[in-house]
Order: sequence, then C-alpha cells, then structure tokens
Amino acid sequence: MLFKQQALLRQKLFVLGSLAIGSVLYLVARVGTLDRLQPICPIERRLPLPEPEQIPLRNLQFKRGLLHELRKGNATKEQIRLHNLVQQLPRAIIIGVRKGGTRALLEMLNLHPAVVKASQEIHFFDNDQNYARGIDWYREKMPFSFPHQITIEKSPAYFITEEVPERIFKMNSSIKLLIIVREPTTRAVSDYTQVLEGKERKNKTYHKFEKLAIDSNTCEVNTKYKAVRTSIYTKHLERWLKYFPVEQFHIVDGDRLITDPLPELQLVERFLNLPSRISQYNLYFNATRGFYCLRFNIVFNKCLAGSKGRIHPEVDPSVVTKLQKFFHPFNQKFYQITGRTFSWP
Repeated sequence: MLFKQQALLRQKLFVLGSLAIGSVLYLVARVGTLDRLQPICPIERRLPLPEPEQIPLRNLQFKRGLLHELRKGNATKEQIRLHNLVQQLPRAIIIGVRKGGTRALLEMLNLHPAVVKASQEIHFFDNDQNYARGIDWYREKMPFSFPHQITIEKSPAYFITEEVPERIFKMNSSIKLLIIVREPTTRAVSDYTQVLEGKERKNKTYHKFEKLAIDSNTCEVNTKYKAVRTSIYTKHLERWLKYFPVEQFHIVDGDRLITDPLPELQLVERFLNLPSRISQYNLYFNATRGFYCLRFNIVFNKCLAGSKGRIHPEVDPSVVTKLQKFFHPFNQKFYQITGRTFSWP
C-alpha cells in the first residue's frame, strides 16, 4: 500500500512539473513572438505624441475626404467625436520668407498624409490685435486633424516682425521652424512685382524698382526699402536665434523647389521626423504653367494659383549688380550660421 501511494505521489509531481515547465516555455515563446512583432522604427517614435492610439498612415489617404468636408464646415459634431478629430496648435510653422515660395512649400507638404495645413495665413503672432485674442482663438483657426498628425501654418511676415520670436517661444519652445529662401535680389524684385501688380489693379502709379532700391541722394542701396530689408536674411535670423537653437530651423531652397521639388521635400520630411511618403508620383510638371503641380491620388490634382510665377519687370543691370554686391557679405554669414550654402552671386 505504501509503495502504491509513493508511486501515485511521484506521478502527480511529474504532471505538475510538466505543466509548470510548459507554462514557462509558453511565456518565453510568447515574449519572443511579441519582440519579433515590434516594428524596428515605430512611427510613434519618429513622431512622438501624447495620444496612445494612432491611425496608420496608409489609412489616412482614405480619410482626406472627411478632413476636406471639415474644412468646408460640412462635417457634423458626431463625425468629429466619432473620428477623434481635434484642432491642434501647429508643431511646425513656415515663418518666411515672403516671395520665397511659402505657399508652394505649404501645399507640397500637404501631400504627406501626416500633415494638415492651415489654408489661410493666420497672422496671429505678428498682429497685435489677433495676438490679444489669445491662444484659444489661434487654436480655433487651425484645421481639424487626427491626433497624431502635424498641423502646419505659414505666415511669411513672422520672419521679419520683431515681436514674433518671443511670442512663438512662449507658445512652444521646441517648435520646428521652416524658412524658405531665394536668391536675395531675385526675391526683392519678386516682392516689388507683387506690390506693383496690386497698384495697377487699383489704377495707381508706382515708382520703378530702381528708384526704390537705390537711395537717390547717396546712390547706395536703400536699406529702408522693405523689399531690400527683407532679403537681408541673416539680420532677421539672428533675432530668432536669441530664442531658438539653430537645430530647430530648416532652410529650404526656394529656387530648387521650383525646378526640382522632391529632394527639398524629402529633406523637410526628415527634419519633421516624418516617414517618407511624398514621391515623384505626387509631383508632375505642367508645361503650360511652367511649374510643378500636385497629384494627391488618381482623381485629385492641384496646381498653384495663377498669380504664382509673375513675370518680373526689366531691372537696370547695374542696379542688379549693386544689390548682389550689397547682399554678398550677408549671404556668406547666412551660410555660416545655417550650414547651408547656395550658389548666389
């Protein structure tokens, strides 16, 4: 009898031991499986956000219709609640430069499924009346988006307005700042051309560019002329660097964005820690307009407004040379600060 009881006890211990070992092996295998399922570089690490639930980027292309309806004001409160849509403060701002290609850059970045753009220039930080309305007013001007998307706005006046760097710093000291620049003399002439066109529409006369850009008393470059002053990029950037480290700025080549946009957009994707999604498929050259247009999908294409690419008036070559020589030392300092060199004269 004692022998049988001992044998039965050994059998039970063996069974219990087998079950314990089996459980351990299952847990080890389970953990190993979970480890293998973890993506090498999860999107949430590249694009950190407080929201734990994220919509896969590949699904966002199919959500653009809803966001479009929201922009038109046609979506219901139930749709907003159901899809967990929010109005977020921007985590990146195109702060300038006027006539550098800010609109083109914003529209092209909007090709990315993780980017949502504010369609209008908000002028929150450079307009005292708007700024006095408070940050909630600013947020309400932002488009609806999914929690993990990046909202971007652009207001070129920010770059040259003295109060703006401190105001943006107070909102978000870690914000990403985009500056798109063109050859300074070309940009100044483009600036003049836009103002000239506005005067002509109102049947008003306007001085020639040469008269505005050159001081008639000294025959030197007129730094009081706003179009000239705006093109002294380094002077404005130095004011921003009092609040933000240079690593939070990305310089976009506005001339290259016109002729070969994809490499510039890929650089911005990396700066914003976005997975690469914009491809050559999204950009096609329109020979009639002389510019690249945007292809969002098989049915939806978009070209920039007809006002883009205005024909510049003829400018006295001696004035162009004088301006180029004037800007040259400022350009060299700009290259040194930003680490990006351009083939400007």
